Amino acid sequence: MSSRRSRSRQTGSTSRISDDQIIDLVSKLHQLLPEIRNAHSDKVSAAKVLQETCNYIRSLHREVDDLSERLSELLATTDNAQAAIIRTLLMQ
Repeated sequence: MSSRRSRSRQTGSTSRISDDQIIDLVSKLHQLLPEIRNAHSDKVSAAKVLQETCNYIRSLHREVDDLSERLSELLATTDNAQAAIIRTLLMQ
């Protein structure tokens, strides 16, 4: 019996992720993360890659929150016409 699970195997309403899919995901994340890419190490553990992925997502989330706050402050200090133009541009 093969040790690989079927990619499309479904049990009830939950889908199972194969070992190959996990390895592929970790490999892709390894290539995308700046912290790990700069480490020059091809032998970074999957746990480290996933931890760095979470850290990177948290960092991006903080940046978005900061930018959103700055934008809200800018919109609050502009007149209605300028605010309307900015809102229109953001909605595009």
